[in-house]
Amino acid sequence: MPIDAAKALAAEPVTTELAWGHKDVQLYHLGIGAGVPADDLRELRYTLESRLHVLPSFATVAGGRLTLLDGLSMPGVDVDLASVLHGGQSLVLHRPVPVNGRARQTSRITAVHDKGEAAVITLRSEVADGDGPLWSCDAVIFVRGEGGFGGERGPSVRADVPEGEPDLVLTRPIREDQALLYRLSGDWNPLHADPDFARLAGFDRPILHGLCTYGMVLKAVVDTVLDGEADRVRAYGTRFAGVAFPGETLRIRVRRQDDTRLRASVTAVERDDAPVLADTVVRHT
Repeated sequence: MPIDAAKALAAEPVTTELAWGHKDVQLYHLGIGAGVPADDLRELRYTLESRLHVLPSFATVAGGRLTLLDGLSMPGVDVDLASVLHGGQSLVLHRPVPVNGRARQTSRITAVHDKGEAAVITLRSEVADGDGPLWSCDAVIFVRGEGGFGGERGPSVRADVPEGEPDLVLTRPIREDQALLYRLSGDWNPLHADPDFARLAGFDRPILHGLCTYGMVLKAVVDTVLDGEADRVRAYGTRFAGVAFPGETLRIRVRRQDDTRLRASVTAVERDDAPVLADTVVRHT
């Protein structure tokens, strides 16, 4: 079997040294659509080094390397990249992400579930620098065609659908070249750039990175609900419920759950509000 759950769960953690600077942060911000209008003082917080803050979702690409690749290279996991989809992502901030940093990332597989038609792997990564913990991430990885190995099915990840009208509805356009720019931050999966590979994976054209949508949505929430104060974010998680394509428009419906928690759902406007992100929660101060 390509996936050996027992072997994957017993594997030693993978340790990676991470380093990043203001150029990496600026490139990431541009990749999720920052900088429009270019002379807007609010956008300059994302693009100008003298004013720079860091959107917390940058943690998913800090060091220029996609964390979930660690999970796909661990003992017990041998899968075809064309069968892999990112199922969900959660992030807990222990401190604000610095503009320039060096840190050590420790990653391990914490769960392998058998969903029948797919295997679902959960990869946990802890990142710390010389001053202590910085952030923790969980990446949920779906591997199509690799289920049926007799493992536990695991819990349902779907939350209840919120009732009532949203408190805020935002739209954000996806540029035609956005996936090409975003991938320069470290996610080189050809699914997001190569039409032939996309067709091999079952799509008629390249799709936008789920983590690009993830960053776009957090930026929209920070800019409109949190007064542009990125350091107020304490945790952020989502389930990738569908795909988005370059050139589409995201519709973001935001609901306030309490004084410290926002919930959002994200759809693609041009495809009759087809789901893109679900069960999306931002915890903040």
